[in-house]
Parts: sequence; structure tokens; C-alpha cells
Amino acid sequence: MKKMALLGFLLMLNACKENQPKTRYLPNSSGKINHLSIVMPENSWNGFLGDKVRDLLLVPFEGLPFDEPQFSLKFIPDKVFKGFVKNSRNIIWFVNDSIGRFQLSENMMAKPQLVAKVSGEDQEVQAFFLEENIALLRASIIEIEQTEKLRRIKKSPSKDKVFSDRFKISMTYPTAYKNFKDTLGFTWIQKPIQNGHMNIIAYTLPINSLSDNIKKRIPVIRDSIGKAYIPGRLPDSYMITENAYRPYYYRTQINGKLAYLTKGTWEVANDFMAGPFISYMVRDTLKKRWMVIEGFTFAPSASKRDYMFELNTIISSVQFE
Repeated sequence: MKKMALLGFLLMLNACKENQPKTRYLPNSSGKINHLSIVMPENSWNGFLGDKVRDLLLVPFEGLPFDEPQFSLKFIPDKVFKGFVKNSRNIIWFVNDSIGRFQLSENMMAKPQLVAKVSGEDQEVQAFFLEENIALLRASIIEIEQTEKLRRIKKSPSKDKVFSDRFKISMTYPTAYKNFKDTLGFTWIQKPIQNGHMNIIAYTLPINSLSDNIKKRIPVIRDSIGKAYIPGRLPDSYMITENAYRPYYYRTQINGKLAYLTKGTWEVANDFMAGPFISYMVRDTLKKRWMVIEGFTFAPSASKRDYMFELNTIISSVQFE
């Protein structure tokens, strides 16, 4: 009797397994951060549609001293779009079809992967659907790229507790960042790069510090912090907000908390040093403070887009204990 019951159970279990949907195997995606594969016929790439793609996707990355494109584009002729080429992490695929549409799909041919399929009967229709959805496309690419960047950082994350011990916050960043300065109200970590360095600083402000005009208060606060904690190479030199370039200001959220995002360029008073910065001022009502986390790069004669993207990804990972 027990054998019959066991046999019945095994048959039922096997039937359940057969009815379950089979997991589709997907290869790992490939590609550098912020690189996009553009798939279309060669005559379209050299024509109106290619010009429209470049116009919409090669917009400057905000906050850099010199223009660098937000994304790097790689053209792939549709006739060679097969095999491992389909494993690119970000693909914008233009297809001739009588029905015009814009479709976003995740993990279509690899994982993680974002595929934007743009259909239309000719180049003008495809360009129209791309332009109508460009804001959604840019935001989706940034999201998947930050997720991928964070995944790569987590392969070798720092176990340092400097931010947790000092401010009761945590961030995910690579072990290459080392503690550079740590005082009672100010913490600074730094990562060496070729001919320069990448930096993240953190400090707090009283909850009433931003009660005045935000666009006037933020540079004043930054300059006072720079004078107190971030010296230059020469005597009486220190970091300030560069006045020649107007920063970008945004009201946003981090972990559901109100935050002010500033992107701009810094310079050193009484010295010849400059570079881009990104600053988040996060309102922490529980502790009655503004938590300020800022990233900045010094990399003369080098592209800075990927450096600033890394800093933004790290700061966006902040968690409040």
C-alpha cells in the first residue's frame, strides 16, 4: 500500500514538473557602460534616420567642463545582426513595418538587456516614434546601466564602515576607494586614477540651512566647506564652485527623502585645478539634518563621463540606517 502511495506521489510530481514552463536559457549580455548598439540598414544610418539618432542620443552629459556625449553609439548593419552581436546590453533596433510603434523589452536575447524596437514604414515614421519616446528611452538606459555598474562594484565592494560610523549611512563602492580624511563632521574617500583621482565627501548641515534661495545657498555652502576641508596644492588655495559655468539644479528623491541634486564644475581658488562635481543634499527629518554627499573628479586631459557616472551610481546607492 505504501509503495502504491509513493508511486502515485512520484507520478503526480513528475506531471507537475512537465506542466511547469521551461526556463529559457539566456547568455550574459556584454558591452561597456553607456554604450548603445544601433541596428538599422546602412542607408538609414547614413541618411535622415541616422542623423536623428545621433541628434537625440549624443546629447552632452550634464555638468562636465567640456562636452562629452551621454552615450557612445555603435552602428550595426541589420544584415549582420545575429549571433553574439545580439548579446549587447543596450540595443536600439529599427525595423521596417507597416505598423509604426515603439516597444521596450527586457532580456529579449540576453540578460541583463534592454531592447528598444522602433518600427515604421519609412525612416521618417521611425524617427517620429523614437523622438516621441526619447525621454523614456534615456531614463530606461540610465536605470539599467546604473544597475549593471552597481552589480560590477558588488563583485569587490569595500567593507569600510567609515560612513556608517560617522553618519549612520552606507554606500556601495569599490575597494579602490580609501579613507583620505575623516574628522568629526567631514569624511573624504579617494580613488586614484591615471593622472588624477576620484573623490566622495560627506558632511551634515542643520535642517534650516537651505531655508533661503537654493541656487544661491548651495554654492555658498560648498565654498565654505571647500575652504575648511579641501585645500589645493598651494598655500591659501581651496576648492570652490566655478562661477564661469552655471550649475544644474534638480529637486529629486533618494530613498523616499527629499533631495537637491546639483551638477557643475569646481575649481581651486588661487591655483589651477578644476573638474566636474555632483552633489546630493538629502533631507533627513528623523535626525533633523541635511545629509550632503558629493562626488568630484580631477582628471586633466581625460574623458570624465564614466568617472562621474560611477560617482553618481555610488551616491545613489546610499542607505540611511
